[in-house]
Amino acid sequence: MERIQDLGKLIKLTGDRAKLDAKANGTYIVYKSPDGQFIKEHSNGKIERINEQELHHE
Repeated sequence: MERIQDLGKLIKLTGDRAKLDAKANGTYIVYKSPDGQFIKEHSNGKIERINEQELHHE
């Protein structure tokens, strides 16, 4: 059980680091919400939902 908790902490720290890097570089992060929606979170705090079509580059 301790390994699962450690993994959860590592995942959270990785996400926190990604947010800091995005803020430092003026970019954004993309993640999947618990309800399955992809989210683009900008360094200025703006949050956008990504449509399924935007995920596929043509």
